[in-house]
Amino acid sequence: MKRVGVIGGGQLAWMMADAAQKLGVELVVQTPSVHDPAVSIAQETVFAPVDDASATEILAQKCDVITFENEFVNLQALSGLAQQGVYFRPKLEALAPLLDKYHQRCYLRDLGLPVPQFFALDEVENVKSKIEYLGFPVVLKSRRHGYDGQGTFIIQDFATLEQKLSDETTTKTLNQSLFLLEEFVPFERELAIIAARSVEGEIVTYSVVETQQEQQVCRRVIAPAEITPNQVAEIQAIAHTLLNSLEVVGIFGIELFLRADGKVLVNEIAPRTHNSGHFSLDACETSQFEQHLRAVCGLPLGNPALQCAGAVMVNLLGYENSHSDYQSQRQQIAEIPQAHVHWYGKTESRPGRKLGHVTVLLDNQNQESATAYGNDIAHTIESIWYPR
Repeated sequence: MKRVGVIGGGQLAWMMADAAQKLGVELVVQTPSVHDPAVSIAQETVFAPVDDASATEILAQKCDVITFENEFVNLQALSGLAQQGVYFRPKLEALAPLLDKYHQRCYLRDLGLPVPQFFALDEVENVKSKIEYLGFPVVLKSRRHGYDGQGTFIIQDFATLEQKLSDETTTKTLNQSLFLLEEFVPFERELAIIAARSVEGEIVTYSVVETQQEQQVCRRVIAPAEITPNQVAEIQAIAHTLLNSLEVVGIFGIELFLRADGKVLVNEIAPRTHNSGHFSLDACETSQFEQHLRAVCGLPLGNPALQCAGAVMVNLLGYENSHSDYQSQRQQIAEIPQAHVHWYGKTESRPGRKLGHVTVLLDNQNQESATAYGNDIAHTIESIWYPR
């Protein structure tokens, strides 16, 4: 029986549990809090922050291979363990160009992949001229540790930019190297694809999905996205190029913009399982979580195909500070036909926090208008979940 160490103990690690049991894999988790979701499903837990390399050394002694639930790690500190023979999948070299969003942008650009125009705030003398070239609005991003909309700001003018940089900088002197600026893309819709690569270099991709964000936080995912076959092929080719270039072993989530003119741009890369792939738990023969474990354990990859006409996934986000388990709302949502509710068991709700998700499978009768039907179902779920 293989033992897989997982750095991070949130819901992404928690959702590996069923796949681990199916594959005969034991999970050992490194996470700071006894209340983190994956603690309840782990064979063992190393209680420590995810960037604590000395704790990861302890984790390594308990397992055969180590993977990542999030990217808030210290690669430099982990490299010493890799040199000692600890197996990381994906390997640290595959993560290195991605954790800093400016370096990620540069890597994608140098691969020839389409990305928005961008620059680092510390790489140019005349920031104003660059912003004038991009035109307002512009997008300001933290280069590290931004997720679920945190660290991403849409800026309308110079005064707002200066104020935001001051607000976000905790040191007395402004450290502009913490940020990058990029063009605001007036997209028609946002898309994503989950792709996996095996030890042998085999790549499988899931259906391209449409993701719907509010305040930079994913609210809904509709699978498959209603886009052209050529756009699907282009996005699949992007995934192949990226995963092969990095020699990835494991799952990656790739977020994209679709402009009104049909052009696809890569937005961000998540080197792990991803919110846009949660529908696969109920809608696909092989979930993204099983696929990831298959890859990191050196097993053959599974079939990623949809087993239904489509699916809509809705995140159940916190809207208040509370310790409620929202049992009544969850029960009402579970009564929706073909609904599958996944509750992460977090003990504290706060606005914007991901507490769970629900996936509703769509049948063939609704195949012609999957997006419209999916949006109707999402509205029904959200009318139950959020207070009026």
